[in-house]
Amino acid sequence: MRVFTAALATETNTFSPIAIDKRAFEASLYAKPGEHPATPTLCSAPITVGREVCTQLGWTLIEGSASWADPAGLVARTTYEDLRDEILDQLRAAMPVDGVVLGLHGAMVAQGYDDVEGDLLARVREIVGPDVLVCAELDPHSHLTAKRVAAADFFVVFKEFPHIDFVDRARDLWSIAVRALKGEISPVMSVFDCRMIDVFPTSKEPMRSFVDRLYGLEKSEAGVLSLSVVHGFMAGDVPEMGTKVIAVTDNQPETGAALAEKLGRELFAMRGTFMVAQVDEHVAVDVAVAATKGPVVIADVWDNPGGGPAGDATVILGELIARGVTDVAVGTIWDPIAVQICMAAGEGAEIALRFGAKSAPDTGSPIDKIVTVRKLVPNAEMRFGESFAPFGDAAWISFDGIDVILNSTRAQSFDPSLFSAMGIEPTSRKILLIKSTNHFYDSFSRIASEIVYCSAGKPYPNSPATTPYRKARRDIWPMVENPWG
Repeated sequence: MRVFTAALATETNTFSPIAIDKRAFEASLYAKPGEHPATPTLCSAPITVGREVCTQLGWTLIEGSASWADPAGLVARTTYEDLRDEILDQLRAAMPVDGVVLGLHGAMVAQGYDDVEGDLLARVREIVGPDVLVCAELDPHSHLTAKRVAAADFFVVFKEFPHIDFVDRARDLWSIAVRALKGEISPVMSVFDCRMIDVFPTSKEPMRSFVDRLYGLEKSEAGVLSLSVVHGFMAGDVPEMGTKVIAVTDNQPETGAALAEKLGRELFAMRGTFMVAQVDEHVAVDVAVAATKGPVVIADVWDNPGGGPAGDATVILGELIARGVTDVAVGTIWDPIAVQICMAAGEGAEIALRFGAKSAPDTGSPIDKIVTVRKLVPNAEMRFGESFAPFGDAAWISFDGIDVILNSTRAQSFDPSLFSAMGIEPTSRKILLIKSTNHFYDSFSRIASEIVYCSAGKPYPNSPATTPYRKARRDIWPMVENPWG
């Protein structure tokens, strides 16, 4: 068997002021055929898993390019088209192939392309024809459009949020693909539109039990190959935004459709109950200061670079400074200019520095302090599950009993190794201020005495009922109370 694989992914917050060009991909991941590292990124696991699977089976794996950019705003049209055409040309050169297994995200939007993945998959299908297997792994924060469903045989989606299972789901993807290519099964995909948009952390109820049921049904229901929830991505202003359920069965479309609808209606019945409770910056600091032991983790949930904002908001840090709170470590504030200044000054330097709050309104005010440059790390990385996430050239600065990590490559706070990579022992601080909605939970919950979810400022469009969408459908909850009539 000859199988082609490649990856092209980012998550586009169409409201973000941070545009994406080729340099953004190169800063996170850009690997030419055969050059992908052994460790996968979030959306390139089908490549690394494919190497293992095809080696074991004695099949030929033809690798295309792999590209990933950290979430931000619209991708430049020429950047997308160049990366797309690079992969399509590689596929044409690889023909004939028996299958195409891709690593995608599902929420990429480029200038002129509301449905990037639909465009890519439709062109892949045009090249390989109707009889070649085409499948992909997706992030649940994606848009499941009719165009991409028509072009692919099936999708497998991460079940967990935080996305600790991206390698496991890549294994599921390849398992189904291998059985299909051997002629043992005929996977078909059924989709149910839940007519809603919400946030579904699987680290808490009720989503925890719901996802556990999906795992159980995959094992117990005859003919069910995979069950997935596409959460949707509320910061993507595109026509087919929303939550959907996918059931992949062994040639049982009616069974799959009934099961997808049953699960989807259950999700709808629980709408509005999934997201953790959030407090403002004043209450968050109150809770952290009152705690008898640390570290208390304050998660700045909406200035999360993993959802497209810049990650340079200073609202919570400003509150901590105003109240004279000490024994605080902040990871991170995105400010490439401030990092350059610190790099030029050198470790041990004491300098006047302005940093933060440069990207957008409602993100606080720039911080002006005399700071000490404690440590400088070029090309810094933190762990994220089985992978590593770069956060670029970084500087640890300190002032008034507060430590701040400034970074040059936007990245959310996945793991406490963010701090240790810079020489800060995270468990030695009373308060850790991080930027993430939920991906931090799996790792930070292991060291935190308490976790406070804080909604501060407005860098992210987090209220779909009032977000000024121009393209997104209006016939879903919470834009309307009862989309079922």
